[in-house]
Amino acid sequence: MSMLTVMRTVRIEWGDCDPAGIVYFPRYFEYFDQCTAGIFEAIGYRKPALLQTYDFAGFPVVDVHANFRVPSKFGDDVVVHTRIPEWGRSSFKVHHRLMKGDALGVEGFETRVWVARDPARPGGIKAQPLPAELFERFRNG
Repeated sequence: MSMLTVMRTVRIEWGDCDPAGIVYFPRYFEYFDQCTAGIFEAIGYRKPALLQTYDFAGFPVVDVHANFRVPSKFGDDVVVHTRIPEWGRSSFKVHHRLMKGDALGVEGFETRVWVARDPARPGGIKAQPLPAELFERFRNG
């Protein structure tokens, strides 16, 4: 399978920063979430289209962590490189590398699960297999 990598430029805004003038760490996870949706958009599926086409409930995070190396501050332009290095039956791993110039600023890791509504538990969700068509699009992407 190809190793599709999508890049997204993010400008650090005033509201992204803490009183020390650097990005408040939860904001990085927001950037990463947007980039995860962006990699699906790169193969032709904006998130609303995914939800409609596959009648699923989303791909929530079940594990997330990051290594913070170089801080970003108000006015910086950073580039997030996102790829999906591993696919399971109903889960996938996402790897993000936020670059500040040539320096690795933050490295983020997510495990997400493809879920549907669980008819046996009102309001509940359950894992379901990832659609084969998505694998094909990523393979050819």
